[in-house]
Amino acid sequence: MLKNASIDLGAHVKDKQDAISHLVDLMDKGGNLKDKAQYLKDVQAREASGTTGLGDGIATPHAKSDGVKAPGLAAMTIPEGIDFQSMDGNPARLFFAIAAPSGGNDEHLMILSKLATMIMDPDFKEALIKATTKEEFLKLIDDKEDGKFQTPESADSAPAPVSDHIQILAVTACPTGIAHTFMAAESLEQHAKKRGISIKVETNGSGGAKNVLTAEEIAKADGIIVAADKNVAMARFDGKKVVITKVADGINKADELIDRALGGQAPVYHATGGDAGGEGAADVSNESIGRQAYKHLMNGVSHMLPFVVGGGILIALAFLIDGFMVDLNSLPAEERGNFGSITPVAAFFKNTGGAAFGFMLPVLAGFIAMSIADRPGLAAGFVGGALSGANGSGFLGALLAGFLAGFIVNWLKKATEALPDALAGIRPILIYPLLGIFIIGIICTLIIGPPIAAINSWMIDSLSNMDPSAKVLMGALVGGMMAIDMGGPINKAAYVTGVGLLTQGNYYVIAAVMAGGMVPPLAIAFATMFFKNKFTENEVKSGPTNVVMGLSFITEGAIPFAAADPVHVIPPCVIGSALAGALVMMFGCTLMAPHGGIFVVPTIGNPLMYLVAIFAGAAVGAVALGMFKKAPQK
Repeated sequence: MLKNASIDLGAHVKDKQDAISHLVDLMDKGGNLKDKAQYLKDVQAREASGTTGLGDGIATPHAKSDGVKAPGLAAMTIPEGIDFQSMDGNPARLFFAIAAPSGGNDEHLMILSKLATMIMDPDFKEALIKATTKEEFLKLIDDKEDGKFQTPESADSAPAPVSDHIQILAVTACPTGIAHTFMAAESLEQHAKKRGISIKVETNGSGGAKNVLTAEEIAKADGIIVAADKNVAMARFDGKKVVITKVADGINKADELIDRALGGQAPVYHATGGDAGGEGAADVSNESIGRQAYKHLMNGVSHMLPFVVGGGILIALAFLIDGFMVDLNSLPAEERGNFGSITPVAAFFKNTGGAAFGFMLPVLAGFIAMSIADRPGLAAGFVGGALSGANGSGFLGALLAGFLAGFIVNWLKKATEALPDALAGIRPILIYPLLGIFIIGIICTLIIGPPIAAINSWMIDSLSNMDPSAKVLMGALVGGMMAIDMGGPINKAAYVTGVGLLTQGNYYVIAAVMAGGMVPPLAIAFATMFFKNKFTENEVKSGPTNVVMGLSFITEGAIPFAAADPVHVIPPCVIGSALAGALVMMFGCTLMAPHGGIFVVPTIGNPLMYLVAIFAGAAVGAVALGMFKKAPQK
């Protein structure tokens, strides 16, 4: 994949942007591009979401782009180095650019994983930087791929391990499981090899755990290192001294980690409840409460997202089918509420999508609880999420139920530690699920549900009795409410009010409600397009999905983004939704259907201004997100 024409050794560039432009030129010379400008734009957009300066003198600018004709590589060396805003602050000297076509099935990520493991060998990296001809450069890569690479300096320098067991065990993991996972593993292996220390590294990459550590190896190991930015199976290390750190340290501080692991300077890890082999969080005693909560929350959101996306798109298709096949104006008012399931095909899509949506809250709460309390927390969390959906506390109730379920199960683990060893086996299969589900059931039914239901009822009564002359204020109020909890009780209070007034012949409030509910996903989609530096790479990729969600009046599409950063995401969405609702009332728009989004435009009075109101609210919300949202931590 790397051609002579795409290699420049000892290049002369003045700064980071010049380096990227030069690599794009090299890629173009290799015949891999069909639209050079588009590829450059996509590489720069990827760079804006987070530096590809990986540290240790290495940079890997890359993009999956419509401008790419065929997947390929370009390489460049700058022996003196340039500032590339690398993770460790060191100048970058070795560059590999990666290009993959948009339909390339993430081929650039597979290439990046392969490169990451190769170039973390310091001898190999230095040999590439010192290469004087392209033929020498390519031969070094061929030898490394074939396992034949060896330098005179490294051939005899590494003493052979003499221990009868593996001295160092390690686990590496990053949220995406593509580059850093394998770079950290390779770095630890290379540094251990140079020192004659035997090591085995388990990688928790995008394809699952590989090279998994065995119980026998763990029992005999002299030291254990966990370099991870996501939850990994930790209970198996119960009673062992474990160095727990971030994955970047595995790349840049390998020797220091090995010294700490072998020097006995790590604290003893204690698994709660002795649930060997369970999945859960690492020891987070050195992390802030906010970061711990964030990791638990992200575990729930990441598992919930497929249900939101898959179910939401199926529901959108249901409305699209009925929109083409049914004339709402010819239906009696009482039948319009069935829009989206009037025809059999539409009903199938809506029922299937609705079933997927039904798992959203249980999955969210269940995996939050699992992140806190390992596998025993899963059952209590699932039940708490299901009860939150049933009692009207919705998304916010499920969030709270997930955290409470995790804490409850952790408390049960500590409370039952004194049980005799003969009864230890029944704890994870009987005591934790039975008591955990029972306690969370009481809390959700008697403590969480009633106050939120009361708030819901109060809001419905207040909105129903509001002076109709205050239409603009009412539009802003119900529109903004649709974005506060995005499918939760406040959102549902506004929606139920709009539907109730619709049945009484008031077609204005439901129009403002639907406009307000369409804005949050659209605002987030626009923000991920125009303010990419404020979102993670995964958020940028999933952002366009919210266009479909927003146009389909599925506010829940914005939930994963709001859950990840509620303080900076919800207020801009509320501002945009409130503006849309107010404009709908000001323009006198009406709506004769209780749902359907863009697919029921034929039933809208003054449809052009209705669309203007929605996109004005989405634009304002997107700009506010760009102003207020903080860039993700590197």
